[in-house]
Amino acid sequence: MKKIEAIIKPFKLDEVKEALQDVGVQGMTVLEAKGYGRQKGHSELYRGAEYVIDFLPKIKIEVVVPDDMAPGVIDAIVTTARTGKIGDGKIFVSDVADVIRIRTGETGPQAV
Repeated sequence: MKKIEAIIKPFKLDEVKEALQDVGVQGMTVLEAKGYGRQKGHSELYRGAEYVIDFLPKIKIEVVVPDDMAPGVIDAIVTTARTGKIGDGKIFVSDVADVIRIRTGETGPQAV
């Protein structure tokens, strides 16, 4: 199994969610996040004073899928989250050793 974590722009969440449902993802975790990468924030003018916004709002999506679904999930995220501008985000893929469904005690792929 693979855990796929994607950091995306907030306004892309609905598109990405629909794309993931279309490829068969049945559940996901969504977190509001703040961060920066190469873009390093930006300056804004408020009431005549300029200030720097270091951390930009982002959305973090986490899904755990069987190994064979991972390429399709990654492709769906990349295709729908891409704007072509700086700050589109990142995807991290890691192996998952085990999953346990608390309610039933099921383990492995059945628990996902």
